[in-house]
Amino acid sequence: MGRSPWSFRTANDLSAALAAKKVSAVELAQDAIGRIERHDGRINAICVRDFARGLEAARAADAARARGEAGALLGIPLTVKESYNVAGLPTTWGFPPQKDFVPGEDALSISRVKAAGGVILGKTNVPVGLADWQSYNEIYGTTSNPFDLGRTPGGSSGGSAAALAAGYGPLSLGSDIGGSLRVPAFHCGVYAHKPTYNIVPPRGHTPPPFPAIPLDRDLAVIGPMARSAADLSLLLDVIAGPDPLDNGVGYRLALPPPRHTTLKDFRVLVIDSDPVLPTDKDIRETIEELAGNLAKSGVTVARHSPLLPDLADSSRLYMRMLMGFLGAFFPPEAIAGAKAGAARLTADNRSLGAERLRGTTQSHRDWVLDDGARARLRAQWRELFGTFDAVICPIMSTPAYPHDHSPDQEARRIRIDGKDHVYTDQLAWPGVATLPGLPATAIPLGLSGQGFSGQGLPVGVQIVGPWLEDRTPLKLGELIEREFGGFVPPPMFDD
Repeated sequence: MGRSPWSFRTANDLSAALAAKKVSAVELAQDAIGRIERHDGRINAICVRDFARGLEAARAADAARARGEAGALLGIPLTVKESYNVAGLPTTWGFPPQKDFVPGEDALSISRVKAAGGVILGKTNVPVGLADWQSYNEIYGTTSNPFDLGRTPGGSSGGSAAALAAGYGPLSLGSDIGGSLRVPAFHCGVYAHKPTYNIVPPRGHTPPPFPAIPLDRDLAVIGPMARSAADLSLLLDVIAGPDPLDNGVGYRLALPPPRHTTLKDFRVLVIDSDPVLPTDKDIRETIEELAGNLAKSGVTVARHSPLLPDLADSSRLYMRMLMGFLGAFFPPEAIAGAKAGAARLTADNRSLGAERLRGTTQSHRDWVLDDGARARLRAQWRELFGTFDAVICPIMSTPAYPHDHSPDQEARRIRIDGKDHVYTDQLAWPGVATLPGLPATAIPLGLSGQGFSGQGLPVGVQIVGPWLEDRTPLKLGELIEREFGGFVPPPMFDD
């Protein structure tokens, strides 16, 4: 059985085909299941299969269409990150002690996907605790990049990105606090959107065995992944909106329309590197080509602005606030080690690693002061977006790198233009949007080596937009895709 005409089509394309009775939901589900069965032994993106219930949902979708019913996702096959609660399926977050935890009810976002007619075929693999840009754990093993099986697909939504790239349905759900939506999208050549903080309620995206109650998880968001920019909006509209159990907290107002609908009207600031964490030649060349193409299309493109917040300062602040949050869940021995390390730091050590140690062990008073600094940073971004509509910048410093499962991430190294850098310093680029809570759309720009038509590894950028104006970076991503191309199937699995 070879590739069907539907395997790499967008969700919007499939919806139109379903409405026109050119294909059935059952046929689409069977196609995606067939691809998983043929290919996933090598990729290992789908860690929990739910084919029987998926086919049942597909049959129900076909019956609903026959009755004249509609739904934003009616009959569309999709996958979801393992970290989402799906009733009747394990939710482990990669923690071996939780391998038998099975929630009794769906996460709110999963309920919304099902209500919109989505056909969930399975759950996708993650790193332990969602805490790596690689996706492996003792329960489910290692997920590989469909473009090069010896390399990471990214993380922590690595299974979702790999599933999309391999044609296992056009949509997936992921999450992001340190780039976990955008990094795997970048490494696998697909699309993802980190929403404005708090517009998509995370209830049920919960570490086991904690109860699925409304909870303010500082910096963390959940969001859509897809093989096209327009599909991101389709899925975002299904899952966004306040949690009815959250006493009215959340954003009830409709997101404003995009600032512009034609490419030439956009005003864009393009950043390709930064002293706090440089980017390699492949990334710089990709961004240079994009900037040139945008300028030729009439976009107002700036390469520098005094309005841009100091990325080195904001990266240090992000490291402290991120680890102030994540460190709250560390075991006592890890906290003791961090305290010992922080005690040895000199005041003039402003490395990102030093800031991570300080954040892990900071007092609540220190966190409150940092939160005040974040408020000032948000004000800076508001001022910048009075002049620009979007900021285009890297997601990571290099394309996908070889698997590295050495246990101490701080001891790992990432090679950028021949020089080693601390692995965890890669948090800097995702943090550009995460710290101020801004929306950011990850878009692919072809493969490395030969610009947009290269034959190497996927490369791309993130489009950072103004607070609550998610539709602006999403629309810019659509326009770039339409004008310059987007997703390219991995040659090994283009069948």
